[in-house]
Amino acid sequence: MVEPNPSEPQRFIDLGRPRRIWAIGAVHADPDRLDAIHHAVAERFRPGDRLIYLGNMIGRGEWVIETLDRLIAFRSALLARPGMVASDLVYLRGGQEEMWQKLMQLQFAPDPRQVLDWMLRQGVATTLAAYGGSAEAGMAAARGGTVSLGRWTQGLRQAMQSRPGHEALFNSLRRAAYTGVTASGDPAAPQGLLFVSAGIDPARPLTHQGDAFWWGGAGFTRLDHHYGGFRRLVRGYDPAHQGVAAGDLAVTLDGGCGFGGTLVCGCFDTGGEILEMFQA
Repeated sequence: MVEPNPSEPQRFIDLGRPRRIWAIGAVHADPDRLDAIHHAVAERFRPGDRLIYLGNMIGRGEWVIETLDRLIAFRSALLARPGMVASDLVYLRGGQEEMWQKLMQLQFAPDPRQVLDWMLRQGVATTLAAYGGSAEAGMAAARGGTVSLGRWTQGLRQAMQSRPGHEALFNSLRRAAYTGVTASGDPAAPQGLLFVSAGIDPARPLTHQGDAFWWGGAGFTRLDHHYGGFRRLVRGYDPAHQGVAAGDLAVTLDGGCGFGGTLVCGCFDTGGEILEMFQA
């Protein structure tokens, strides 16, 4: 059963009773493929539908600023249509967005250089460069101590804030989205969908997943029963790069965008059936 913490209402979002749900996998800063998917969605999208981006919109690819600008522009175009409301579009926090937010607080890390080195190996370098930063400057700031590092992260924050709509988009990120949860969460009567970025720990309830949403890919693949009363789980990124998969319990919409592959979009009904799937 989904029981959001009242003190943290922005972590999860109930998609309500949409007509259809369009879900876009990990983009990894590839605006050209994103444009192609947006074009296909725009032709099909109708009032009553929802659109959800499954995280990892940035990182890996070099065109971070352009990707975020396209996301913001497409949001504006959809919301200009009659019958649309802001809650019809949802953005999940992926590992790349999580790292970027943590990077803004690097001065509070016990070992900033080790943390930054790990983030760089996970693909945060392109996002760092997009906002005028560099690994070398970050490491130098870390060696200079907390005050020096605070100045460096503040510069990155100001660079992000100077881009219209970027900070608002980051602030709107959710950890998971869902639809069709039963009142009891009875696993014997699963229904609806749970959307996550990359993973989940089947042994934990939804509100106690922590960083499993971003780094729990192995747990996602181990699912052998309906989780939390949901008929199906849907994710947008597979850390193991096994490609698109659609099983009875779980769906992966990752065609390898950012790693030489394609960007994937799936359309679902509220019961969890896949109505359409396409790649660009």
